[in-house]
Amino acid sequence: MNEIALLDRPAASDAALSVDGVRPRIADDKHLLRTAANLTRELNIAKPQMYWTDMLGSAALGYAALFTAIFASSTLLAVAAGIVAILALYRAGSFIHELTHIKPSALPGFRLGWNLLVGIPLLIPSFMYEGVHNLHHAKTRYGTAEDPEYLPLALMKPWTFPLFLVASTLAPVALMARFALLTPLSLVSPKLRALIVARYSGLQINPAFRRRPADGDFRRVWLWQEAGASLWSISLLLLVATGVVPLRAFAIFLGVASGTMLLNQVRTLVAHLWENDGEAMSVTAQYLDSVNVPPPGTLPALWAPVGLRYHALHHLLPGLPYHALGEAHRRLCAELEEGSLYHRSSHRGLPPLVGRLAASSWRGGARR
Repeated sequence: MNEIALLDRPAASDAALSVDGVRPRIADDKHLLRTAANLTRELNIAKPQMYWTDMLGSAALGYAALFTAIFASSTLLAVAAGIVAILALYRAGSFIHELTHIKPSALPGFRLGWNLLVGIPLLIPSFMYEGVHNLHHAKTRYGTAEDPEYLPLALMKPWTFPLFLVASTLAPVALMARFALLTPLSLVSPKLRALIVARYSGLQINPAFRRRPADGDFRRVWLWQEAGASLWSISLLLLVATGVVPLRAFAIFLGVASGTMLLNQVRTLVAHLWENDGEAMSVTAQYLDSVNVPPPGTLPALWAPVGLRYHALHHLLPGLPYHALGEAHRRLCAELEEGSLYHRSSHRGLPPLVGRLAASSWRGGARR
């Protein structure tokens, strides 16, 4: 077929349960998995020029817009520039996701460059995601209590997902405190160090997740990135305290950073259907619990950039570079018939997905 099938799956309700109230398990669709692998085999090569151009361009636009917002002479210009800064820096920051999947040898220097230009200035160095996000893709962990990036939001109380969004706006302040205060204090307190490694060293949404200390080469990467983020946050606070950086400029910076976090949290909110109740899932079940928002819609390019609009496909082929996901989706849509499970993860846009989650959460909370 040559057109994209946009099918809305039934909401997570009693209809999705078997007669005895147990959600049926979904076996792997081997034809789907085999076809996806075969059709995209030569697309697995990352293109360094595309990564560097996209990341550097997004960061440059974002910082230019941020400084415009800070020095703008009118409120309207400041707000407009702030919105551009949020969108551009959000796109630049989204490359942290790629860093967890692409081997350093495929993109020489990219991890260092991204951390110096984006990760450390925005207080999201890549060690906060590397080694955490990978667990989300582990076949036996996805959707379970051991998944750092999963909560069964569709089955939780209705107030859970609004709180999920509000909390993200406070993340920049929390990260500033983590690096400016807790990191230095942890140098003299082993107990505090163990606490912040376990609980405050990962960009996770599962509050029960506890991170293990790093070792080997990654430990060295972790330490220099954490040191850089700590020095940057301490320096910034000192510059604000001494008046070198005006309080207004600092507030705008925090506002833009909060905007990027909120936008990412909205995207996270609809990256999955969040319908798993803690049981291990097959790869196909994980795919069906994830979301693609493919063209013809254009807005997902803003709120789900760097290939994140193909999040379900990413769970099917996690090693595929972001710039290849669109072509992979087109190939699969052309090859697989309309009745294929592949099309069941394609959705129309943000509002229907948020509405579905809200309705599912309302029903799930009412049953509990």
